Amino acid sequence: MMEIKDDRNVKVDQKNSNLNHEKKKEIRERYGRISSIVGVIINIILFIGKFTVGFLTGSVSITGDAMNNLSDAGSSIISFISFRLAGKPADHGHPFGHARIEYIASTAVAAGILFIGLEMIKASFEKILNPTAVEFNAVIFCVLLFSIIAKYILYRYSAVMAKRIKSEVLYAASADSLSDVLATSAVLISGLISHFSGIQLDGYMGVLVAVFIIYTGLRILKDTINYILGAGPSEELINLIESFIKKYDGVIGLHDLVVHDYGPQHSFASVHVEVDANDDILESHDLIDNIERDISLEYGIHLVIHLDPIVTDDPFVDKLRGMVEDVVSGVDETLSIHDFRVVKGSTHNNLIFDVLVPYECKKNDARIQNEIIRRIQAIDNKLYVVITIDRSYVSSPNQRPKK
Repeated sequence: MMEIKDDRNVKVDQKNSNLNHEKKKEIRERYGRISSIVGVIINIILFIGKFTVGFLTGSVSITGDAMNNLSDAGSSIISFISFRLAGKPADHGHPFGHARIEYIASTAVAAGILFIGLEMIKASFEKILNPTAVEFNAVIFCVLLFSIIAKYILYRYSAVMAKRIKSEVLYAASADSLSDVLATSAVLISGLISHFSGIQLDGYMGVLVAVFIIYTGLRILKDTINYILGAGPSEELINLIESFIKKYDGVIGLHDLVVHDYGPQHSFASVHVEVDANDDILESHDLIDNIERDISLEYGIHLVIHLDPIVTDDPFVDKLRGMVEDVVSGVDETLSIHDFRVVKGSTHNNLIFDVLVPYECKKNDARIQNEIIRRIQAIDNKLYVVITIDRSYVSSPNQRPKK
């Protein structure tokens, strides 16, 4: 028998949950601001050093690399602002908070990167058409080498922080820093080759650096646009929610999982959870309340559960369900069923159920439905079939308890 929780304990747990979430948000915002400030300082230093060297030597690749650092400093400022704005609490106009601002900030970062890359390509082609000798000395070598080391350190730092606080803005910053390491390395190598061979590669390396920059911008833009448009949840998150729910006694299965992403650490989800129809409705309701509260406390996921009572002790229904499960899996092994019901009649029986079709299944819905109906009626033509096709994230078949 399930233990019914005291309402006072529930209120205390909810209060602690809110406090924990607010503390996590505060820590996340603090980490994000520190990372952004570090990015601004390093990129401004690199911009001053490279721009000075590029201006004095007339190197378009070094100057372009310097402008890329200036763009990165601007991106870090955008990141700093976005962390402040994303931390704002929900209001009437934005009931799910402001965390998606980080995705918009990442888009702005990508746009800035693309602009720098395109401008650099233009300047580099002009350098190819009108080549001039570029001086290369120990000062230039030291400036570029220092830039490579500093950018690699910044890349590692941003990557670690991005993983720790799950920030798309910092992921974008780390990817940009890595591309800068490659780009500056190319500039350094071309300078050494030109110095010792006399072959002027400055313009060509400028194009190569620009390609690195544009590729990085497009990759960041693609990822952030997917989030803004409403990208599906990761397989890791789906498995986490599934396994978390299924560990509770009394849960038979689950389906119709829908996850909405309103920014980092702002996930809202809904799911149907199947329970035995013979269980006390109050106990079943208490079960789903516990699941909703526990997953919010542990993972910060705001979950809403719809309760689905399932008949599990009717031999006639169980026999028909088993037959339908075999038929459905025979049509495609990735398919499964849920919400199975039987409406008995004097001349025929109606079988009503949903067919769960994972997104990776490429078969047409109408084809799946017609094939299932054909196979069931070939077994018994007195069975009328009513099917609802359900495309969903949850792809694992429900496990029925054995009676």
